[in-house]
Amino acid sequence: MPRPTVAQLAYGSCTVVFSTFTMLLLSQTSSGAGIALVVVAALALGLLVAMTVPPSERTRPAPAARLAPQEPIRATVPSPAAAPTREAVRERAVS
Repeated sequence: MPRPTVAQLAYGSCTVVFSTFTMLLLSQTSSGAGIALVVVAALALGLLVAMTVPPSERTRPAPAARLAPQEPIRATVPSPAAAPTREAVRERAVS
Protein backbone atom coordinates (compact mmCIF):
# COMPACT_ATOMS: atom_id res chain seq x y z
CA MET A 1 0.00 0.00 0.00
CA PRO A 2 1.57 3.33 -1.03
CA ARG A 3 2.13 5.99 1.60
CA PRO A 4 0.22 9.26 1.29
CA THR A 5 2.15 12.18 -0.12
CA VAL A 6 2.58 15.53 1.58
CA ALA A 7 0.06 17.08 -0.79
CA GLN A 8 -2.53 14.44 0.06
CA LEU A 9 -2.06 14.98 3.79
CA ALA A 10 -2.25 18.77 3.42
CA TYR A 11 -5.36 18.78 1.22
CA GLY A 12 -7.11 16.20 3.38
CA SER A 13 -6.33 18.01 6.64
CA CYS A 14 -7.41 21.40 5.31
CA THR A 15 -10.61 19.89 3.98
CA VAL A 16 -11.45 18.34 7.35
CA VAL A 17 -10.80 21.56 9.28
CA PHE A 18 -12.59 23.93 6.92
CA SER A 19 -15.54 21.64 6.21
CA THR A 20 -16.06 20.96 9.94
CA PHE A 21 -16.01 24.67 10.70
CA THR A 22 -18.35 25.47 7.79
CA MET A 23 -20.85 22.70 8.54
CA LEU A 24 -20.98 23.60 12.23
CA LEU A 25 -21.63 27.25 11.39
CA LEU A 26 -24.28 26.44 8.79
CA SER A 27 -26.11 23.76 10.77
CA GLN A 28 -26.04 25.69 14.08
CA THR A 29 -26.25 22.39 15.90
CA SER A 30 -25.56 22.19 19.62
CA SER A 31 -26.40 18.56 20.34
CA GLY A 32 -23.69 15.95 20.74
CA ALA A 33 -25.19 13.74 18.05
CA GLY A 34 -25.31 16.60 15.55
CA ILE A 35 -21.69 17.56 16.21
CA ALA A 36 -20.61 13.91 15.89
CA LEU A 37 -22.44 13.64 12.57
CA VAL A 38 -20.73 16.79 11.27
CA VAL A 39 -17.31 15.52 12.36
CA VAL A 40 -17.81 12.12 10.71
CA ALA A 41 -19.01 13.79 7.50
CA ALA A 42 -15.98 16.12 7.51
CA LEU A 43 -13.59 13.20 8.04
CA ALA A 44 -15.19 11.29 5.17
CA LEU A 45 -14.94 14.35 2.93
CA GLY A 46 -11.30 14.88 3.90
CA LEU A 47 -10.48 11.25 3.13
CA LEU A 48 -12.21 11.53 -0.24
CA VAL A 49 -10.26 14.68 -1.12
CA ALA A 50 -6.95 13.15 0.00
CA MET A 51 -7.46 10.05 -2.12
CA THR A 52 -8.40 11.99 -5.26
CA VAL A 53 -5.32 14.26 -5.24
CA PRO A 54 -3.25 13.28 -8.27
CA PRO A 55 0.10 11.68 -7.45
CA SER A 56 3.14 13.92 -7.56
CA GLU A 57 5.45 13.97 -10.55
CA ARG A 58 8.29 12.63 -8.46
CA THR A 59 6.81 9.18 -8.29
CA ARG A 60 8.70 6.36 -9.88
CA PRO A 61 8.68 6.69 -13.65
CA ALA A 62 7.59 3.80 -15.79
CA PRO A 63 10.50 1.60 -16.75
CA ALA A 64 11.86 2.50 -20.15
CA ALA A 65 11.76 -0.16 -22.80
CA ARG A 66 15.23 -1.48 -23.47
CA LEU A 67 16.30 -1.43 -27.04
CA ALA A 68 18.70 -3.86 -28.57
CA PRO A 69 22.27 -2.57 -28.32
CA GLN A 70 23.31 -0.78 -31.46
CA GLU A 71 26.67 -0.95 -33.11
CA PRO A 72 28.80 2.13 -32.52
CA ILE A 73 28.80 4.67 -35.31
CA ARG A 74 32.17 4.92 -36.94
CA ALA A 75 32.95 8.27 -38.45
CA THR A 76 35.59 8.46 -41.12
CA VAL A 77 37.98 11.34 -40.76
CA PRO A 78 40.30 12.19 -43.64
CA SER A 79 43.92 11.64 -42.85
CA PRO A 80 46.18 14.69 -42.70
CA ALA A 81 47.96 13.49 -45.87
CA ALA A 82 44.68 13.62 -47.82
CA ALA A 83 43.83 17.12 -46.59
CA PRO A 84 44.64 19.95 -49.04
CA THR A 85 47.69 21.99 -48.22
CA ARG A 86 47.66 25.75 -47.83
CA GLU A 87 49.37 26.18 -51.15
CA ALA A 88 46.70 24.14 -52.94
CA VAL A 89 43.97 26.18 -51.33
CA ARG A 90 45.69 29.45 -52.31
CA GLU A 91 46.10 28.27 -55.88
CA ARG A 92 42.39 27.46 -56.14
CA ALA A 93 41.45 30.80 -54.63
CA VAL A 94 43.64 32.73 -57.07
CA SER A 95 42.39 30.96 -60.16
